[in-house]
Amino acid sequence: MLRIECPVCGLRDETEFAYGEDATVRRPDMDEADVKIWHDYVFIRDNPRGPHKEYWHHVAGCRQWIRVERDTLTHEILGSILAREVAA
Repeated sequence: MLRIECPVCGLRDETEFAYGEDATVRRPDMDEADVKIWHDYVFIRDNPRGPHKEYWHHVAGCRQWIRVERDTLTHEILGSILAREVAA
């Protein structure tokens, strides 16, 4: 089981969180008309091995979105910050 450090609540079990999405993917501009770019955004994802950034929602806690850096090979949590701090 993963133990995720919530910046608000502290160290918690993975069961308190819901996986959100890959934090490295960026949505195309809403004006983008190229279907292939939208197709790739919606359906195509890398399957990285090693450190990777992901969004998780603390649904059974403070309900904050956090960005977690996790090693997908070892499942080690390398760090976490509030998602709103990423956008700032």
